[in-house]
Parts: sequence; C-alpha cells; structure tokens
Amino acid sequence: MKKGFIMTKKVSEDIIVEKLKTIFDPEIPVNIYDLGLIYKIDVDDNNEVEVLMTLTAPNCPVAPQLVSDVTENVKSIDGINDCFVNLTFDPPWDQEMMSEEAKLELGFL
Repeated sequence: MKKGFIMTKKVSEDIIVEKLKTIFDPEIPVNIYDLGLIYKIDVDDNNEVEVLMTLTAPNCPVAPQLVSDVTENVKSIDGINDCFVNLTFDPPWDQEMMSEEAKLELGFL
C-alpha cells in the first residue's frame, strides 16, 4: 500500500436505514422509513450519501425540519462525510408505501 493512502470502508445502507428509523413525522407516530417516505439511499465511494425522499403531502408544514433531521442524523453516522437530501413528489406518497409494521401500528391491518 502506498504511503499516505487510506482505504475507507463504504458505510452500509443498513446503518443509514436504522438511523432514519429514529426520525418520526410529528403528526404520525411512525418513523419516516416505515412510512415509506424514503425512496432511495445512495452511498458513493467517498461515503457521501444522497437520500431521495417525499412527504405525506406537498404542503407539509414540517418539511424543512424533516429534511434537516434526515441530513443531520445521517451525517452523525461514523464514517459519513456528507448527506444531501432531495425531495420529490413523483410518485406521490400514499398509504400503500408504508411497511406492514407501520400499517399495523396505525390500524390499517
């Protein structure tokens, strides 16, 4: 190995998912991952993360807080260098995007 060359281990998407499961929509007692608000997580070779997510409604009053929470929580993971969150409403969120656990918690099953 060349002097000054440091190998970095790519952070697992599973670790990011677990961190995202600690963030809750304040109006719904289910975490944003199980609600189906996270569409995609990409981790590049520099451990920079891009999260593609949506909201339950385009006019969600807590949108800035949720985006901030995702950014800060992901960046707090050891080894993550940065996090970028992109909001999309295509496809629009609906209840079918929720996990079975979320549907059970909310009484939809």
